[in-house]
Amino acid sequence: MSSTADDGKPEPGGTNVTVSEEAAVEALELMESEGMDTDVSGLRLYVQQGGCAGLSYGMRFEHEPEENDNVFERNGLRVFVDGASIDYIEGSVLDYEGGLQGAGFHVENPNVVSECGCGESFRT
Repeated sequence: MSSTADDGKPEPGGTNVTVSEEAAVEALELMESEGMDTDVSGLRLYVQQGGCAGLSYGMRFEHEPEENDNVFERNGLRVFVDGASIDYIEGSVLDYEGGLQGAGFHVENPNVVSECGCGESFRT
């Protein structure tokens, strides 16, 4: 399944993940600094077992999507989501926050019903 839009907005009626402009810019800069082709490469966003609430997010750069990935293009960034993870993160927004307390990517997920105290894991 593939859903593509370059404006960062969700596809109407489709499975979606939104990426803020700040997150896209930061990810693209990091990928370019690693010599990755940003026209083909992307950021893999996935959910894994772990953390005190049961699930946690994972992210890594990959040179190309896997065969059954959901592929989204938002603000110029390609995002790869496997079939097992998409149900947990559908409708989520990937954002990037910088600041004195530390910088990093953050997932705002409307499917979360509870999070652990440290904010590193969640339950849907």
